[in-house]
Formats: sequence, C-alpha cells, structure tokens
Amino acid sequence: MNSKLTTNQQEEICSQLRNFKLKLIYKASIHGFTGAAFHQHCDNKSPTVSVGYNNSGYVFGGYTRQPFSQSGQFVYDCEAFLFSFRGRMLNKYPCINAPYAVRMINNCGPYFGEDLILLNGSQPVVHSSPGKYYNFNARQMHSNDLNLTECEVYQVEGKYDFDERLNKTELMESIQFYKPLNNSVTQARVLLVGPVGVGKSSFFNSINSVFRGHVTSQAISGSSSTSLTTQFRTFSVKAGREGKPLPLVLCDTMGLEENVGAGPVIDDISNILKGHLPDRYQFNPSGPLQSEAHGFCKSPDLKDKIHCVTYVLDASKISIMSTKIEEKLKAIRRTVNLMGIPQLLLLTKIDEACALVREDIRNVYRSSYIKELAAARVGVPLSCIIPVKNYSEELELDTNTDILLLSAVVQMIRFVDNFFDDISGQLSSLTTGK
Repeated sequence: MNSKLTTNQQEEICSQLRNFKLKLIYKASIHGFTGAAFHQHCDNKSPTVSVGYNNSGYVFGGYTRQPFSQSGQFVYDCEAFLFSFRGRMLNKYPCINAPYAVRMINNCGPYFGEDLILLNGSQPVVHSSPGKYYNFNARQMHSNDLNLTECEVYQVEGKYDFDERLNKTELMESIQFYKPLNNSVTQARVLLVGPVGVGKSSFFNSINSVFRGHVTSQAISGSSSTSLTTQFRTFSVKAGREGKPLPLVLCDTMGLEENVGAGPVIDDISNILKGHLPDRYQFNPSGPLQSEAHGFCKSPDLKDKIHCVTYVLDASKISIMSTKIEEKLKAIRRTVNLMGIPQLLLLTKIDEACALVREDIRNVYRSSYIKELAAARVGVPLSCIIPVKNYSEELELDTNTDILLLSAVVQMIRFVDNFFDDISGQLSSLTTGK
C-alpha cells in the first residue's frame, strides 16, 4: 500500500509524537469504506494516527495512544489530539476533556469524542461538530467538505526503539544548518525557565560539550539553595572550538524560588519575552527593570524577542515540587500563552528519577510515569515534554546522552518554526483583510 501522506506531513506528525516511523495499516480505498473493514485492520493496535482526505484537498485527522475496539465506550486519553494541515504546517487541537477523547463504535471509523468521526455510519463521510471535547474551526480543518476520497490509519512505531532515532551526526547537522523561517532572524532564541538547581545552565554546558567534542563548562552551574545565575544571560553555541555560532541562542534566567521577593519577578520574564532586557541584566527580586532605565530596549526587533519557552524541571523531584513553585510556573505559562509563544518542558536528571533509565539510558522512552506527572503539575501536553540527561560529573561524552540532548534542541527549533509560521499567518491575514 502506498501512503497518501507526504513525507513532510509524516515528519510533522512524528515531530509532535517524538516518534519517527508511521506504518500504514488501513487504507479505505483498498480495504473498504466501512466500520467493519476499519476495525478488522485497526483494533487492538496503538498508538495510531487516523487521516481523512477530501475533494477540496484538505488533510485532517487525529491521534490516540489507545487501541481501537468495538466496546461502545468512551476511552480516556490525555495525549489525544486532532490535527489539520495548512500547506506544510500542522495545526494541532488537543483534547479538552480526556475521559471522552475517543469512543469505540462498531459501525464507524476513527471516532474522536463526538467532534470528529471518519467513516461515519460506515460511509465515506465525516461527522464534524467541534467544541464539545475538541476545539477547532471546521472551515479551517476541512472547508466543510465532509465527503472523503480516502481514509488511512497509521500505527506509530519506534517510540520505544532508541536505536531507530536519527544518529548523532544527522542531528548535529540538522541543527548546524538550520535556518529560521523568518528572514529577519538569524538565530532562534529559546528561553530556559525553572526552579533553582534543575540544570538550566548545565543544559547549555552539555549542548556546548557535544559540539566541542569534549565535556566543558562555560555557564556557571552547580548545587545551591539559591540561584547561581543572577543575571539574564544569552549563550550562543559554536560548531566546534573555532567554528561559527549555531543558529540558536539559549537564554538563561535566575532560578525560581519559593519565597516571595526571591528569584525573577513575572514582569522581568515578560520583558525578556518581549526582547526588552539586555544580556547580563542583573535581576532585582524587589522589582523589574523600568522602561526608562539604562539598557532597557524600548523598540526590540523580532530577532531580540523569545521564540520558544522551555521550562526545565528535575525529573527526580517533580513529585515533591512545592505548590509555590508550581504556582509561579503556571503564572509564567499564562503570560507566555497570551503572547502566543510555543512552550516545551525539559526533564533533566532522568537517570536519577528512573531505575530503568539509570540502568540504560536507551530505556528513556519506556518510562512514561514521570512525563505524565510533569504534565499534570505544569499543564503542558505530553507531546511537549522532552527527557534529557545533562553532563555533570562525567569526563567523557556518551553517544546516547548526546542523542537525547541534540533531539531536545531539534524539537526546540521545530517549535520556533511554528512560532514564525504563526506570525506569517497573522501578517497574511492582516494583508488580505481577513
């Protein structure tokens, strides 16, 4: 069977899942446009990506990690989402009520909540009723063309197969030769935010080590009850000791602390996001930098702003993270949401959190408990959580550790491109007056 999804579309879907392989298991034009044919080929298989195609050229569908069945019941899935493509860009619509993410009906195809049903009533048609368990714009998703020309279901493979991921050299090259989608920006700017001691500075040092070819330490890092980072710092990684700077800047902030009046204030974070604060700005917990102060950038360009926010948490301490820190993270998340900046969550010290990973780091994708706990505490989707292990006491590099670190950076720049895509879409709408 030949896949109707393009290579670019498959890559976009896989980037959301942190998986790198889709296996076509059902194709309606071959197996039949019926619920019976769908269930014959797809029941008890998971995770899956279901895709519908219509005469208007729209491509849309949904993902679930739950296996299909014919029980007639709704099934819980906090990772389920619907999607559609606008050109090469994937638009994602997460489930807003996880207990009703997927329903298992025998006379239909893939059944997401009560919002999107492919092969409704064993016919090549779509049922579309957004707003109950998934929020999406029907016109943007499928142009209200509900007649299917094709329906496919793919089983997601490779999630637990570490060796099937891109190799280290390919990952390094994809970062080194990355070009931001916006021509006015030469380096993607990613802000690292998290509590004291979680490894924000160590993450930069680890990425720097991978590209230097040996373990090194440039940013101040270590163990302390208060933040060792007291300034806003922007770090650019070089491709080798005398190489050119990579098209990525990692921005480090003062660590969040429980006490009132300690750590960065929310207005400082907002100013960083907007590009107002200069490198080496000294944080003052008693108040943010004022717009009239020396060094405050009143008219920042897009290249000065933050293009992706990455929260950093210690995987071994998520279960005991204080409510005050959790509240500070959620306050920052609300601010970032209002600005439309994409967000990721970086889980460090995964080897300390999970004995399976400590035994062999290649087991990292077999451990889901920590990711699910982190998603609940911070409020980010599981597909936006990235596990890594920083270099701390090691003297030599390890290829598997490098692959995890580089994969995190690749995911960051993908989210940066999503940010630039959104900006481009907004400008296009303003130009056309829509």
